[in-house]
Amino acid sequence: MSSKKIKRSVIFPIIMLAYLAVMAWVGRDRLDRGEYLYYFGIIGVGLIIILLLYLSLRKKEKLQQQREEEQYGTYEKEEKENDDKLNDKD
Repeated sequence: MSSKKIKRSVIFPIIMLAYLAVMAWVGRDRLDRGEYLYYFGIIGVGLIIILLLYLSLRKKEKLQQQREEEQYGTYEKEEKENDDKLNDKD
């Protein structure tokens, strides 16, 4: 059995979304007072920041994966080379 590692680009935004939900619950008294623009504005800004965090972490992970593939290679490359060698022998 292999356990799939959950990426940082998924974990941190989920934690931040949970935090935003708690803060929205705590700040609901502003909504009751009729401060709709402030309440939903803060939530909107929070969601934009979380989206930007997710996109930047995902980009960072992809760049890191590309660097690792350039440095160490991939199994696909090795399999293709082995297939080419086998085909050359035939």
